[in-house]
Amino acid sequence: MKELISITTTKVRFSEVDSMQIVWHGNYVKFLEDGREAFGKQYGLGYYDVYDQGFMIPIVKVDVDYKNQVKYGDELEIKTIFKSVEAAKIYFNYEIRRLSDKKVVAKATTIQVFLDTNGELQLTNPEFYSQWKTKHGL
Repeated sequence: MKELISITTTKVRFSEVDSMQIVWHGNYVKFLEDGREAFGKQYGLGYYDVYDQGFMIPIVKVDVDYKNQVKYGDELEIKTIFKSVEAAKIYFNYEIRRLSDKKVVAKATTIQVFLDTNGELQLTNPEFYSQWKTKHGL
């Protein structure tokens, strides 16, 4: 199966660490957002791209496996991998590495669904999304 991959980097800010001087676990969700935004920009599937088609794509599931600690000042590489599925959902897998030693610090998955602008769940893929997948050979 063909994968679409986007890679971006970020640097851990002071506001992202806790009293133990490591990144607070909840801040990993922000790193995943950084990955999705970079993916959307690279492949034309950003939040406004979707909204301009009359849909929203809220997160309905986040799963994070924490592998190694990250500290203030560490530079991270966020690899975002689009997983094509038949359902009217957007699946991403992630791998976050510390750049200094290339260690995996977290692996994650998110699932998003399509809502129309009235907040109604879409049970079939919107036409623009089916076209987007075809354009990218998915």
